[in-house]
Amino acid sequence: MIGMDRHCQIVGESLAGARPVDEQTGASIAVLGERLERLKQSSRLFAGIKFSPYAERLRQRAEPVAVG
Repeated sequence: MIGMDRHCQIVGESLAGARPVDEQTGASIAVLGERLERLKQSSRLFAGIKFSPYAERLRQRAEPVAVG
């Protein structure tokens, strides 16, 4: 994966089962989500872009759960 962003690489490997879904995966999917939101805010051209269903499930899984 030469030239690929490290966050993309981590998430891709986690989705493929090549690495565990851990805190680093959660952090990387959060970074990618923030980048996607910034792109959407910068131009309407990106309005329809979203994570794949698999990546979306991973992102939901990584979101902190409120306890109490």
